[in-house]
This record gives sequence, structure tokens and C-alpha cells, in this order.
Amino acid sequence: MHRRAWSKIVMVGALALALAGCGDAADDATVPPASGAALGSGEDAPPPIPVMGPERRITAFGDSLFAGYGLDPEQSYPARLEAALRAKGINARIANAGVSGDTTAAGLQRLDFTLDAQTEKPDLFILELGGNDLLRGLSPEETRANIDKMLDTLDARGIPVLLMGMRSPPNYGPEYQQRFDAIYRELAKKHGAALIPFWLESIYREPALFQDDRIHPTEQGVEKLVDSTIDEVAAALPKTAAR
Repeated sequence: MHRRAWSKIVMVGALALALAGCGDAADDATVPPASGAALGSGEDAPPPIPVMGPERRITAFGDSLFAGYGLDPEQSYPARLEAALRAKGINARIANAGVSGDTTAAGLQRLDFTLDAQTEKPDLFILELGGNDLLRGLSPEETRANIDKMLDTLDARGIPVLLMGMRSPPNYGPEYQQRFDAIYRELAKKHGAALIPFWLESIYREPALFQDDRIHPTEQGVEKLVDSTIDEVAAALPKTAAR
């Protein structure tokens, strides 16, 4: 992100906590629970849940919030979500297709390439974009059109989608806020996609869960996001694998 854009984030304050930011073959072995799981030790610890069933492939497609900006790769949301799903016994493998700085227009440009590069069709596609559109002041109509086209492509390929919604801060005014916030709900309904209306809901009011840039979550913030969204992700997985 350019320095001018960072200055904008500091000026609006609340925007930094409400937006997605920008920054320039499986086995059936038992896996440990995600690091955020509250388990006892020794005899008090419940037995691990075995990973069962066919492998469920998930593509996590988004911006720096998926790319894991400022974190080690294994601390990113997709990596921790995979660990948490496997701890629940779901044989999940998540491909992290997050690119820092991506707008919805950039996501649309690389969508076909990302899908074509995968050896198998994903069972679920998690789409998380729009925060950088807000930071750059792009019109809600442009954001809507780009997400709509991406969902058209995924529909044509028969890939189920979980749409991660974003929310405009009040600084942008009630008219802009209303137009932007309606995008995810209306497009999810139009395309029959699963929806998390505002996927940062569980952390955006807690500054301690964000890095110093006040945009990207810390490792603890990622764990809380996983805890608050894992049920919706599991529910969005089709009953049977795509293969």
C-alpha cells in the first residue's frame, strides 16, 4: 500500500478496524486441535478426533487478510482454518489463494487462472474481497459488478461458494454505506451462495487483536476469526466431495 493510502487509514480510524486491508495427497492420520482450542491436559484432555472421509478441497481466495500479511504462512486464516476443520474430523485441505492488495477487479482478473491451475475442482470456494475497494474509494457499483462476475464464473464451473462479507464504516456516509453493505447479501441471494455477512465481526471492536497497522489481525485475532466462522465454513461444504 502507498504511504498516502496508509495516511487515509489513520485519518478515518474506525475504517481500519472494519475493513479488509491491503499490503503491498491426504492421509487419515489424527491431527492435533487448532491452537485456539481450549483443551485440558493429561487425563482431562478428550481423545483427538480422527480425520475421516474423502479429502475436501477448499480454495480461500482473497486479499491480505487471507494471505496472512505480517504473519508466518502457518498463522494465516486459511492455514488455521484447515487445522481447525481437521481437528473437528473434517478431512479438509485449503489452498491459500490470498494476494495482498487485491481489489475485486484484480481478483476477477486472476480468477480463471487460479481455478485452471488447480489439479481438481474445489469442493468449496471461499471468496473474500472488497476491503481494498473501500480503501481506494471505488464505487459500490464497481465492486458489485466484479463480485457478480466472479460468482457467474464459479456458478458456470459448478463450484459452491461461501461469500465473506465486508462492511462500510460510517465515515463514508449513510448512502455509500447502504449501497456497499447490500452487495454481499444481495449477491449471495442471487447466486445461492452461502454468506457470512461481516466476517470480521468477532474482532473489529478489539484493537489488541490487530497488528500495529490496525488493519491486519494478529495470530490471536486469526484464531478468534477461525473460532467464529468455522461452523459456517463446515456448513457450506457440500455433503459429498466434488470428485
